[in-house]
Amino acid sequence: MTSFDPSRRQVLRVTGAALAGGAVAGCSAAPGESSDAGGDGGDGGSDGESSGSDGTATSSGDGGSSGEWTQASTVEMTDQLAYAPKRIEVSAGTTVTFENVGNVGHTVTAYEEEIPDGATYFASGDFESQQAASDAYSSEQAGNVPAGESYEHTFETTGTYEYYCIPHELNGMVGYVKVV
Repeated sequence: MTSFDPSRRQVLRVTGAALAGGAVAGCSAAPGESSDAGGDGGDGGSDGESSGSDGTATSSGDGGSSGEWTQASTVEMTDQLAYAPKRIEVSAGTTVTFENVGNVGHTVTAYEEEIPDGATYFASGDFESQQAASDAYSSEQAGNVPAGESYEHTFETTGTYEYYCIPHELNGMVGYVKVV
Protein backbone atom coordinates (compact mmCIF):
# COMPACT_ATOMS: atom_id res chain seq x y z
CA MET A 1 0.00 0.00 0.00
CA THR A 2 1.38 3.36 -1.01
CA SER A 3 0.83 6.31 1.30
CA PHE A 4 1.10 10.05 0.89
CA ASP A 5 3.36 11.03 3.78
CA PRO A 6 3.57 14.50 5.30
CA SER A 7 7.06 15.16 3.96
CA ARG A 8 5.80 14.58 0.42
CA ARG A 9 2.87 16.93 1.06
CA GLN A 10 5.24 19.62 2.22
CA VAL A 11 7.45 19.17 -0.85
CA LEU A 12 4.38 19.43 -3.10
CA ARG A 13 3.21 22.57 -1.33
CA VAL A 14 6.60 24.26 -1.52
CA THR A 15 7.04 23.25 -5.16
CA GLY A 16 3.57 24.50 -6.05
CA ALA A 17 4.23 27.82 -4.35
CA ALA A 18 7.56 28.19 -6.12
CA LEU A 19 6.00 27.43 -9.51
CA ALA A 20 3.23 29.93 -8.93
CA GLY A 21 5.68 32.51 -7.69
CA GLY A 22 3.82 32.50 -4.42
CA ALA A 23 1.04 34.62 -5.95
CA VAL A 24 -1.61 31.92 -6.32
CA ALA A 25 -0.89 30.34 -2.95
CA GLY A 26 -1.17 33.64 -1.14
CA CYS A 27 -4.46 34.77 -2.63
CA SER A 28 -6.40 31.59 -3.16
CA ALA A 29 -6.89 30.53 0.44
CA ALA A 30 -10.27 31.26 1.96
CA PRO A 31 -10.56 34.55 3.80
CA GLY A 32 -9.06 34.13 7.24
CA GLU A 33 -7.30 30.87 6.36
CA SER A 34 -3.62 30.28 5.71
CA SER A 35 -2.75 28.21 2.68
CA ASP A 36 0.53 26.97 4.22
CA ALA A 37 1.81 26.88 0.63
CA GLY A 38 4.64 29.25 1.43
CA GLY A 39 6.63 26.45 3.04
CA ASP A 40 6.45 27.83 6.58
CA GLY A 41 6.63 24.31 7.96
CA GLY A 42 2.94 23.97 8.75
CA ASP A 43 3.08 20.25 7.99
CA GLY A 44 6.61 19.39 8.87
CA GLY A 45 8.28 22.26 10.66
CA SER A 46 10.27 21.76 13.82
CA ASP A 47 7.31 22.45 16.08
CA GLY A 48 4.68 20.93 13.76
CA GLU A 49 2.33 23.87 14.27
CA SER A 50 1.53 27.10 12.46
CA SER A 51 -1.18 29.71 12.69
CA GLY A 52 -3.59 30.93 10.06
CA SER A 53 -4.15 34.65 9.66
CA ASP A 54 -7.16 34.30 11.95
CA GLY A 55 -4.93 32.93 14.71
CA THR A 56 -6.42 29.44 14.48
CA ALA A 57 -3.66 26.90 14.97
CA THR A 58 -3.14 23.97 12.67
CA SER A 59 -0.90 21.07 13.48
CA SER A 60 0.55 18.07 11.72
CA GLY A 61 1.08 16.10 14.91
CA ASP A 62 -2.47 16.05 16.23
CA GLY A 63 -4.63 15.90 13.11
CA GLY A 64 -5.45 19.57 13.30
CA SER A 65 -7.06 19.24 16.72
CA SER A 66 -5.74 22.66 17.74
CA GLY A 67 -8.25 25.36 16.94
CA GLU A 68 -11.99 25.66 17.08
CA TRP A 69 -14.32 22.76 16.23
CA THR A 70 -17.81 23.36 14.87
CA GLN A 71 -20.57 20.88 15.58
CA ALA A 72 -22.01 20.28 12.11
CA SER A 73 -22.86 17.42 9.79
CA THR A 74 -22.59 19.43 6.57
CA VAL A 75 -19.38 20.80 5.06
CA GLU A 76 -19.52 23.20 2.12
CA MET A 77 -16.91 23.09 -0.65
CA THR A 78 -16.53 26.63 -1.98
CA ASP A 79 -15.11 28.56 -4.91
CA GLN A 80 -12.66 30.08 -2.40
CA LEU A 81 -11.02 26.61 -2.45
CA ALA A 82 -11.98 25.85 1.13
CA TYR A 83 -14.04 23.46 3.20
CA ALA A 84 -16.43 25.40 5.43
CA PRO A 85 -16.30 24.81 8.27
CA LYS A 86 -12.72 23.56 8.16
CA ARG A 87 -12.98 21.60 11.45
CA ILE A 88 -16.16 19.78 12.43
CA GLU A 89 -17.03 17.59 15.38
CA VAL A 90 -19.67 14.86 15.14
CA SER A 91 -20.87 11.89 17.18
CA ALA A 92 -19.92 8.38 16.06
CA GLY A 93 -22.43 7.10 13.51
CA THR A 94 -23.08 10.53 11.98
CA THR A 95 -23.32 10.86 8.21
CA VAL A 96 -21.48 13.97 7.03
CA THR A 97 -22.55 15.61 3.77
CA PHE A 98 -19.91 17.44 1.74
CA GLU A 99 -21.83 19.87 -0.52
CA ASN A 100 -20.27 21.67 -3.46
CA VAL A 101 -21.89 25.11 -3.20
CA GLY A 102 -19.67 26.76 -5.81
CA ASN A 103 -18.94 26.40 -9.50
CA VAL A 104 -15.55 24.65 -9.20
CA GLY A 105 -15.33 20.85 -8.86
CA HIS A 106 -13.75 19.41 -5.70
CA THR A 107 -12.90 16.06 -4.13
CA VAL A 108 -13.09 14.77 -0.58
CA THR A 109 -10.07 12.51 -0.11
CA ALA A 110 -8.87 11.18 3.24
CA TYR A 111 -5.18 11.20 4.01
CA GLU A 112 -4.78 7.49 4.58
CA GLU A 113 -2.22 7.98 7.34
CA GLU A 114 -4.37 10.63 9.06
CA ILE A 115 -7.45 8.59 9.95
CA PRO A 116 -7.93 6.58 13.16
CA ASP A 117 -6.74 2.97 13.30
CA GLY A 118 -9.53 0.66 12.22
CA ALA A 119 -11.52 3.42 10.49
CA THR A 120 -12.98 2.93 7.03
CA TYR A 121 -11.10 4.84 4.34
CA PHE A 122 -13.21 7.45 2.53
CA ALA A 123 -12.98 9.42 -0.68
CA SER A 124 -15.49 10.87 -3.10
CA GLY A 125 -15.77 8.26 -5.83
CA ASP A 126 -15.73 5.57 -3.10
CA PHE A 127 -12.10 4.56 -3.62
CA GLU A 128 -10.46 1.99 -1.34
CA SER A 129 -7.21 3.94 -0.86
CA GLN A 130 -5.67 7.37 -1.19
CA GLN A 131 -3.44 6.18 -4.05
CA ALA A 132 -6.44 4.80 -5.96
CA ALA A 133 -8.31 8.10 -5.51
CA SER A 134 -5.30 10.13 -6.62
CA ASP A 135 -4.62 7.93 -9.66
CA ALA A 136 -8.27 7.96 -10.76
CA TYR A 137 -8.53 11.71 -10.41
CA SER A 138 -5.29 12.23 -12.35
CA SER A 139 -6.38 10.01 -15.24
CA GLU A 140 -10.08 10.86 -15.59
CA GLN A 141 -11.06 13.28 -12.81
CA ALA A 142 -12.88 10.41 -11.09
CA GLY A 143 -14.11 11.34 -7.63
CA ASN A 144 -14.78 14.93 -8.68
CA VAL A 145 -17.88 16.39 -7.01
CA PRO A 146 -19.33 18.88 -9.53
CA ALA A 147 -21.10 22.13 -8.65
CA GLY A 148 -24.42 21.53 -6.94
CA GLU A 149 -23.68 17.90 -6.05
CA SER A 150 -22.58 16.27 -2.81
CA TYR A 151 -20.72 13.33 -1.28
CA GLU A 152 -21.62 11.60 2.00
CA HIS A 153 -19.66 9.47 4.44
CA THR A 154 -20.73 7.94 7.74
CA PHE A 155 -18.07 8.20 10.45
CA GLU A 156 -18.26 5.19 12.78
CA THR A 157 -14.83 5.16 14.45
CA THR A 158 -13.91 7.81 17.05
CA GLY A 159 -10.84 9.92 16.46
CA THR A 160 -9.66 12.70 14.16
CA TYR A 161 -9.72 12.43 10.37
CA GLU A 162 -7.84 14.70 7.96
CA TYR A 163 -8.96 15.04 4.33
CA TYR A 164 -8.17 17.21 1.31
CA CYS A 165 -9.24 18.19 -2.20
CA ILE A 166 -6.93 16.59 -4.76
CA PRO A 167 -6.83 19.50 -7.25
CA HIS A 168 -6.71 22.18 -4.56
CA GLU A 169 -4.43 20.69 -1.90
CA LEU A 170 -1.65 23.10 -2.89
CA ASN A 171 -4.07 25.94 -2.13
CA GLY A 172 -4.56 24.64 1.40
CA MET A 173 -7.92 22.95 0.85
CA VAL A 174 -7.72 20.60 3.83
CA GLY A 175 -10.35 19.76 6.42
CA TYR A 176 -10.77 17.81 9.64
CA VAL A 177 -13.51 15.71 11.22
CA LYS A 178 -13.33 14.84 14.92
CA VAL A 179 -15.61 11.93 15.84
CA VAL A 180 -16.51 11.65 19.52
